[in-house]
Amino acid sequence: MNPDELRIALFSGNYNYVRDGANQALNRLVAYLLRQGAHVRVYSPVVDDPAFPPTGDLVDVPSFPIPGRDEYRVPWRLAGAAQRDLEQFAPNIVHIASPDIVAHRAVSWARRNRIPAVASIHTRFETYLQYYHLEKLEPIIRGILRRLYTRCDAIMAPAPSTAAILRAQRMNRDISIWARGVDRGQFNPQQRSEAFRTAHGFKPDDMVVAFLGRLVLEKGLDVFADAIDAARAQGTSIRVLAIGDGPARPYFEERLPDAEFTGQLTGDALAQALASADVFLNPSVTETFGNVTLEAMACALPVVAAAASGATSLVQHDVTGQLAEPGEIDQYADALTRYASDPALRRKHGAAGLDFARTMDWDEINGAVLKTYKRVIERRRRLEAMR
Repeated sequence: MNPDELRIALFSGNYNYVRDGANQALNRLVAYLLRQGAHVRVYSPVVDDPAFPPTGDLVDVPSFPIPGRDEYRVPWRLAGAAQRDLEQFAPNIVHIASPDIVAHRAVSWARRNRIPAVASIHTRFETYLQYYHLEKLEPIIRGILRRLYTRCDAIMAPAPSTAAILRAQRMNRDISIWARGVDRGQFNPQQRSEAFRTAHGFKPDDMVVAFLGRLVLEKGLDVFADAIDAARAQGTSIRVLAIGDGPARPYFEERLPDAEFTGQLTGDALAQALASADVFLNPSVTETFGNVTLEAMACALPVVAAAASGATSLVQHDVTGQLAEPGEIDQYADALTRYASDPALRRKHGAAGLDFARTMDWDEINGAVLKTYKRVIERRRRLEAMR
């Protein structure tokens, strides 16, 4: 099957209205597919002031803002103009990228029309609940996710560690890997800037620990702040650079009053800020891959991260960084103290991380998605021929 025979309907709850790693990966995938000659139609909420222009053709689906988090929207209906556009486009594969209401409707539409459907996993949504004291709902959420993903022909996880969790949760039997790459032209050690450090009040001998991401509770902001406090309690001198913005910024500023906050950065400004740090700390357990972790590694920063699905396929303990058990504050603090006392170890682990990042080529990685599309389409055709 040639790429130009593919007609892909991609459904996403957030394609370009908020900038995060998941939707940037989706836009990069669509750009790759279009270069291969495939036909792609994206169905996602459209807003008046998106974070960046969409790649490819974007069709609006009805949505409403999430209460208390109105920067995000929930697609809730596949009908009217969006469904007419879908039927006119006549896809031969449906790809869902978020487990929302419209994703359920899209998979149902695909099954009625005997079209294969695949899902890509970008976030472990069930883990968000602990940050809002709703842990008792986790089994219900997992059940809803299982009902959606088992109705797909295949699902794609960003890392083997995530795939192992999905298999254990019985989400699907057919799980392939769609990893993430890194733009090494943007993220690299040459972006490090002493002028940036000076402008933000950092001295040459300061060990600067970076946070990068949206400032939301589910990124582990509490664990990050506790780890900094615990390391300082051990006598370790640490400066903090917080790169990003979000609704929890006031909380983070209160917890780390002496940190430098850059707000949201993009492009070379983002890469310069990240590369100008000395260590990257990522305590999040909600990631399925950890794009920001790979970006830090591409900048030759050693990584201290939670031993969770978003990091264990990237960070090799005591080689490219240090892994800590989720929530074990002393382990994070010990890792930071070790790096503060041994700059040579920081450089050694940073160099090893850079070597790993050089292997993560975007086109090769996105080619795995193309292979999955072709495989499930051909399998469906064989099954239909046997009816």
